[in-house]
Amino acid sequence: MINKYIYLVFILLIYSVIAEGQNTVCFDIEPNPNSSDPAFSEFTKYINVFGIGIYAEDGVSNEKVKHVAAIFAEWLDNNEDSIVDNSLVLNELLSRGALMPVFEDEGSPAEISFFENYNGDGVSAVCYEFEIITYRPLVNEFDATIEENLHTISSLGYANAYPSAFSEEENSNSLLTLAMDLARGGHFTSIPNPYPPEAWYHYDDYTCDYECMATEYFYWGLTSMLGIQDYGNRCAYISNEWEPCTANQFQVTDTSLYDLLSNPMYMLPTSAPDGNYCPITSTIEEPKSNLNTGDIKIYPNPGEDILNIESEYEINHIQIIDSNGNSVKEVSVNGVLLSLDITSLKTGSYILHINGEASEKLIIR
Repeated sequence: MINKYIYLVFILLIYSVIAEGQNTVCFDIEPNPNSSDPAFSEFTKYINVFGIGIYAEDGVSNEKVKHVAAIFAEWLDNNEDSIVDNSLVLNELLSRGALMPVFEDEGSPAEISFFENYNGDGVSAVCYEFEIITYRPLVNEFDATIEENLHTISSLGYANAYPSAFSEEENSNSLLTLAMDLARGGHFTSIPNPYPPEAWYHYDDYTCDYECMATEYFYWGLTSMLGIQDYGNRCAYISNEWEPCTANQFQVTDTSLYDLLSNPMYMLPTSAPDGNYCPITSTIEEPKSNLNTGDIKIYPNPGEDILNIESEYEINHIQIIDSNGNSVKEVSVNGVLLSLDITSLKTGSYILHINGEASEKLIIR
């Protein structure tokens, strides 16, 4: 009797651990829609995440394919309300055909076929099956899905949506690269040996150029700010590359990057992805500000002096971004119809943000 009881408790304990580790992901795996394209011919699994394709070959489990999609979605829709937090970033990703290839292993048939035939601009990183860690909390292993998805979003999305803030180019003098030069102890186009003693970011992969270093820097900063690096012996493990791994250490050590990443203007994620993504949309009609371009009328556009904005739902915040990603006008309002004075703005193209949810191109002449 005692043995049977112990066995039953053991089985229930194992079951509870397994059940707790399972993620809830509301994405369906579909057949590869581009199987006739030589670059994509070896992929058999596909998930559409806000128009961005997650492609995986057959040897990658369905659970891991869904996990990659969930992490990508959580980075873009951090509050998980089924609406991408920053439409400018999404538009940049879509315009470049951003995607995430998931390979069974290095040198797999899908990887060989893909890189022999792909000639687009939408790939900044890839995932491998053995790097994908689906269970939470992380203890002794790091889920590379978090890193690779963020690399794609930052280097293709944020760097192009806000070049003055997040450009990774060597001579851009963006806020990101200026902060990185401080963190590395100088402006280095190649790996110094050794790094200056005051440096706290000393990435040493000689295959990584300046732009690559900036991509990694963005990743180290945001994941540290969100507490993703703070577990087990992770801080000691990564100290050869990155020192301020906890949220508090990052805030007090790298003040320039912290100020940039925590600026609400850029609508960056404020919580760590956990691999669970299943937004619940209510069937009850409520007053809302979840705008899309069909809800808004902007006229005249092109405009000169006064811009009229009419919306189906209440407008409470307006921001105008110039072609360099700089915020040139920002107002708090309350209403569904308003007139905005734009006489102070120079001739050119702008992006108009409304309530941080809808974006429209604006021409001023």
